[in-house]
Amino acid sequence: MSLACIRSPCNPLASCFAIVFLVLLQTKVATSALIMSMRNHHNHHQHRLPRLQGNQSTCALFVGTWVRDESYPLYQSSNCPTIIDAQFNCQMYGRPDSDYLKYRWQPLNCELPRFNGLEFLQNMRGKSMMFVGDSLGRNQWESLICLISSSVPRTSTQMSRGEPFSIFKFSVSSPVPNSHYCHSTLLEMRIDKIHDYDVSISFYKAPYLVDIDVVQGKRVLRLEEISGNANAWRNADVLIFNTGHWWSHKGSLQGWDYMESGGTFYQDMDRLVALERGLRTWAKWVDSNIDSTRTRVFFQSISPTHYNPSEWSSGTTGATTRNCYGETTPMNGMTYPGAYPDQMRVVDTVIREMQNPAYLLDITMLSELRKDGHPSIYSGDLSPQQRADPSGSADCSHWCLPGLPDTWNQLFYAALFF
Repeated sequence: MSLACIRSPCNPLASCFAIVFLVLLQTKVATSALIMSMRNHHNHHQHRLPRLQGNQSTCALFVGTWVRDESYPLYQSSNCPTIIDAQFNCQMYGRPDSDYLKYRWQPLNCELPRFNGLEFLQNMRGKSMMFVGDSLGRNQWESLICLISSSVPRTSTQMSRGEPFSIFKFSVSSPVPNSHYCHSTLLEMRIDKIHDYDVSISFYKAPYLVDIDVVQGKRVLRLEEISGNANAWRNADVLIFNTGHWWSHKGSLQGWDYMESGGTFYQDMDRLVALERGLRTWAKWVDSNIDSTRTRVFFQSISPTHYNPSEWSSGTTGATTRNCYGETTPMNGMTYPGAYPDQMRVVDTVIREMQNPAYLLDITMLSELRKDGHPSIYSGDLSPQQRADPSGSADCSHWCLPGLPDTWNQLFYAALFF
């Protein structure tokens, strides 16, 4: 029962006045929070590590260790069934262990803010965000939607999946007040008052970022052309790019028949050279077309794979030595004993030389420590026969949801708003 109903007989007019007052009060608070957020957005130097709570003025956000935390995961896959692709839904497809869900990233010299989906929507009100890249970008996109949805479960949403473009909207109009609210508490009325956030979070599939066209039946990867894809990105308020894995694919997994650079067609070339040319095309487009005072640009670093157990263990035998299958715990310490991806040297160089460098979300090392986080054979994309052959079928490239991409998004959240 509301306070108004306690003090006097309940009537529709009094109820409506109470509702209007609460709506105005909540809107004023939300608007103030948004204004402060926008001020912080424009005052924040997007290329420095965010300043967070810690014993030094600057947090080493991407350096640290994995620590066990029983309050994790931040959501359950069963509460996000229509969002998570079968490829990433390890619990649904029979993964027997769950300890991999109980780890939190602990940065050096500071505490990583816990993800708050309500604050995320309030700070992004009326804005659009787009993930652009390959299936690792889709992995992160789905994670972010689940993180937000678990924080605001009453919020209505809309989703449209397509190729290459998919979009998820948090967009809800407030219910019309009526006399029914006399029988609700003020808290219930406040919960029922749902804002129209008008936030869109989309994914655009562009595994190479640069364009790929079909010419006379052949797929041509154009290393110096990006306008075909980039027209879809131009108006987003926040852009998160990633690329990497598709550049190294060969044989039946290779996504092109020819590469075109400088007017010359190549059947193949050094893959790092090709990656660098493609990334420089992307960087030039960002510098020429993105207003850095309006649009935030992030680049997600190379997501590692775990197909070679000799990188993290020695002297072991049996099925667990063939790839990530059977791995259930992260690496200890702050460094990975295996090889650091050569592609990161290219990424670092290109971003450093941009006129307005994208913010590098450097998740590579912290992800290398998570040999336990892959779908392995617990992927809905695998047949029963494939699941029976871990050595040949285990997926050690993508990541389970819930799982590691949730930490990527916590880091993204900190970099974006703190």
